[in-house]
Amino acid sequence: MKKYVAEFIGTFTLVLFGCGTAVVAGKEVGHLGIAFAFGFALVAMAYGIGPVSGCHINPAVSLGFFAAGRMTGRDLAGYIVGQVLGAIAAAAVLAVIAKGLLGGYSLASNGLGQNGWGEGYLGGYALSAAMVFELVATLLFVIVILGSTQGGAPTQMAGLAIGITLVAIHIFGISITGVSVNPARSLGPALFVGGKAISQVWMFLIVPSVAGILGGTIFRTKVLAV
Repeated sequence: MKKYVAEFIGTFTLVLFGCGTAVVAGKEVGHLGIAFAFGFALVAMAYGIGPVSGCHINPAVSLGFFAAGRMTGRDLAGYIVGQVLGAIAAAAVLAVIAKGLLGGYSLASNGLGQNGWGEGYLGGYALSAAMVFELVATLLFVIVILGSTQGGAPTQMAGLAIGITLVAIHIFGISITGVSVNPARSLGPALFVGGKAISQVWMFLIVPSVAGILGGTIFRTKVLAV
């Protein structure tokens, strides 16, 4: 149970600080600041809860570990439940904070840092571009995670390497989809924003999950394993 609680706390932190930066300070810090908020939150949790759960804080990553044969089905289910609940709780807290703006705050108009694509969403990229980005970015992210945490790797530096990778992914992809690479991160805000966010969340649940499984399979078949 400690592992599942750790995953709840880690995902809560990632979503609150990452999406929170986009909502509260996005205009001031820009895409680069948001990218660093997500990456730094991940680095902090990697060292904070990593010794307990490995700090997946992402269903796609857990699916990758499962596909690689590095976690059980029971733990997979527990991790995903903890991650999803953590993301929902973080989105709820962020909604309360955002609505505390004295001038008023509309979730429908301003959102909670939810992911998306198409006309009217950030860079205005098509679904095809969004899917390709999420697939490739998640796959590379999972490869970095599985590779840097496998036996023989300098695992003490894994948290830093993984966090830097997440920053790079955000710098590249915020304009495309807002960057998911994490089904829980996408689901939490979408549930509270509703509308277009909830109608598009399917892609962010499916594509990163498929990429995670593909990444795990690459390691299970020893293509990249030490």
